[in-house]
Amino acid sequence: MTINPNYECSSEGGVRHWEIPYASLEDATPVVTDPAEVLGTDGLQLTGTVMTIDAGLSIAVIDFTPSMVYRHDIRNVLTYNGAVENTWGAITIGLPVYYDNSATMPADVHLSLAAANNLAQANTIFGWVVPADENDVFPKGVGGFAGTYEQAVMQHGA
Repeated sequence: MTINPNYECSSEGGVRHWEIPYASLEDATPVVTDPAEVLGTDGLQLTGTVMTIDAGLSIAVIDFTPSMVYRHDIRNVLTYNGAVENTWGAITIGLPVYYDNSATMPADVHLSLAAANNLAQANTIFGWVVPADENDVFPKGVGGFAGTYEQAVMQHGA
């Protein structure tokens, strides 16, 4: 098999950056490098990572590119009992990560392992846990104990 020397490729495919008004975001005060979720039907919203913000125009540029990998803080909560976190799990490679708008989430943390928020509404899949590099050690945290961990996440995107 011969590979044509005149080719171009990209490991992540087409990059998808869109301007989104703050008012259309779950968190209307976006921060650069934080995860974002566009308002819509519970569990089906568009999610991505904030690249830039324009406070004057109240617009955020969000990367919705599928398979892009960014470091994000993840809460290891699995389930809620009303307004209280109920169960926690260890973070391991391949686990789904959700955009979690629960009122109980710590400030500046938007991702968790919980498929439903504290109101029992579906959380939207944000992506999956992946190793940050060859030295990344798993599991992170242990079941039964609450924690927030910085972790590489391959985003679901658009």
